[in-house]
Amino acid sequence: MRVLHVAAEVFPWVKTGGLADVVGALPQAQVLTGVDSRLLVPGFPAVLDALQGARAICELGGMFGAGRITLRVGELPGSGVTAYVIDAPLLYGRAGNPYLGPDGHEWSDNLQRFALLGWVGAHLAAGELDLSWMPQILHAHDWHAGMACAYLASQPANAARSVFTVHNLAYQGLFDASDFPLLGLPGRFMSSNGLEFHGQLSFIKAGLVYAQRITTVSPTYAREIALEEFGCGLEGLLRARGSDVSGILNGVDGAVWDPRTDAAIVANYSPQALGAKSRCKAALQAALGLPVDAHAPLFVAVSRLTSQKGLDLVLSALPELLAHGAQLAVQGSGDAALERALLAAAAQHPHRVAVRLGYDEASAHQMVAGSDAMLVPSRFEPCGLTQLYALRYGSVPVVRRVGGLADTVVDLDQGAASTGVVFDDATGAAMAHAITRAVTVYRDTDAWRQLMLRGMRQDFSWLPPAQQYLALYQGMAAPPGA
Repeated sequence: MRVLHVAAEVFPWVKTGGLADVVGALPQAQVLTGVDSRLLVPGFPAVLDALQGARAICELGGMFGAGRITLRVGELPGSGVTAYVIDAPLLYGRAGNPYLGPDGHEWSDNLQRFALLGWVGAHLAAGELDLSWMPQILHAHDWHAGMACAYLASQPANAARSVFTVHNLAYQGLFDASDFPLLGLPGRFMSSNGLEFHGQLSFIKAGLVYAQRITTVSPTYAREIALEEFGCGLEGLLRARGSDVSGILNGVDGAVWDPRTDAAIVANYSPQALGAKSRCKAALQAALGLPVDAHAPLFVAVSRLTSQKGLDLVLSALPELLAHGAQLAVQGSGDAALERALLAAAAQHPHRVAVRLGYDEASAHQMVAGSDAMLVPSRFEPCGLTQLYALRYGSVPVVRRVGGLADTVVDLDQGAASTGVVFDDATGAAMAHAITRAVTVYRDTDAWRQLMLRGMRQDFSWLPPAQQYLALYQGMAAPPGA
């Protein structure tokens, strides 16, 4: 089976969220199962610098305002994955966030930047750009790659079949409808049955309409996005796609997230040798300027600071958390009002609350390893990876019962099967009650240890998802010559 993944991010070179972790791990897992899985990504500086054994396979014209375009192929270090990289300096040769300029606003030419990604993906899938390799499956990830499905569908005959994975339906790639001519597609594509979405042009809709199969990153989220509450205006389209939509739970890259071998943490540990985790907690407390107190439960949140992630619920529940003698540490960035509120809480309670604005990968590992409990109170959560990292590191997750959180964390009321604390309502009161339940168990040393160990023994490796994706690919109509 030959598969081409098309995406805008890949860990560790370009990352703004969980998409990069998935794209960095899934192709590797598929290669290990015998799939010829390759990757197409934009030529952001970090990716071009990392590409090993790179060679140019074709030169493209100056489409999409890109000027010189060279398609290069090589290998991403340590992955065993062949990567195609679009070297287009005028579109991708920019430092920092792949979607936003230094002013925090979207790049004005994002339509052209990600239309080019989709165009190259479709023409690679059609066997036109690399004459030595032609995929059977084009697998596009999130709105940045959605146009690959539309461009593939625009070709009168193509052998490849397409899969579109929704990592977060809330990010849709919306552009002015007047820019449609820049895409070079037939006019029929700009209709209510195509790319048009409430008077705008939608890249995510390109994937939802034109891919043969649609997946999300958890089974529960696949059901949720057909509902008005979670569908972001696209629920009708998703319901119409019916059985074409399914959910496959994300995995964890064990080479990156493993407390037994993690070089970013001060002490390695395992379910069989759990004692060293206390050293990670003490080191984290000291680094954050919190009192080093083994008896104070340390709640941590590592998250984008947005309404989706529910960090305002944590602030609402803060009095309850502090009343229990607990500590709170937050790492993330995002909404300015949330950032200010968290900093104000840290200033008001300097020995109980610590905040790190921004994102640092090594620091994230230290926060997970050093925490007693991980807070993930999302209003919606396609999959969530933080709670999976927490389970693997013996940090008990406290989560809302939505999306992938519902699929991966088993509440205390399930007794010997429980792995965390789950609550339902997106309110400060529900969050506070969940924290109280967690602290109550924390005070029972043996019960807490068993809860930690059950979480650490869960198997969230990438092998099961890789096998499920392979079954999905095989179940699609076999292309000619497969």
